[in-house]
Amino acid sequence: MSKTALVTGASSGIGKAIAIALAASGYRLVICGRRVEALQELKDKLQDKTEVQILQFDVRDKEKVKGAIQNLPQEFKKIDVLINNAGNAHGLDPIQTGNVDDWDAMIDINVKGLLYVSREIIPQMVERKAGHIINIGSIAGKEVYPNGNVYSASKHAVDAINKGMRIDLNGTGVRVGAINPGLVETNFSEVRFKGDSEKANSVYQGYQPLKAEDIADIVVFMVTRPSHVNIADLMVLPTAQASSTIVNKE
Repeated sequence: MSKTALVTGASSGIGKAIAIALAASGYRLVICGRRVEALQELKDKLQDKTEVQILQFDVRDKEKVKGAIQNLPQEFKKIDVLINNAGNAHGLDPIQTGNVDDWDAMIDINVKGLLYVSREIIPQMVERKAGHIINIGSIAGKEVYPNGNVYSASKHAVDAINKGMRIDLNGTGVRVGAINPGLVETNFSEVRFKGDSEKANSVYQGYQPLKAEDIADIVVFMVTRPSHVNIADLMVLPTAQASSTIVNKE
């Protein structure tokens, strides 16, 4: 029987690309997100490749997360692979003028949301002594850049949680790893700049950024390694990027 992967933030960007790549690799999918229309469109696209179940929830709402996962149809209840991808950046302000609502959103989605989903999935993996968790972090979880303050803090938390998961789950047979991308061309910057397309597009001009599919390829590589191999922590950058603030633009 095919393995089942649950992907959060699957309605667009990296999450969508991961779902498509896992479907092509034979995984059954539970795709999660807030926008049910986008999830349905993705399900329709993949229905000739694999079985797909949609879960609509906001990862910030722990009761909806719990209810949705606990009420999965029986054939989708056994989650072999968890991709914690849901995350957002809101605003790019210095700490002294930061928007508190933006701070709440980043901490609630990037940190607490990841924990809420993981808490519902990990016990079944431990019980079976098998499973694989991949947390999608960021270069911002490795280094802090100007005006990245709270976003960087949230991704540093993901880095710490990834390490903590791996330590706590050692000996259970559950693998835990993270991918920390640099600049990936998705709608990420449009969300950060709150719909200002001109600012968002400028982030990806003058060099070749990563594509969502590049991250998806890495996910497939990680989950298809033999069970004794765990890729624990991987950072991937466009060739033009050396650090958070050093990008060679033409």
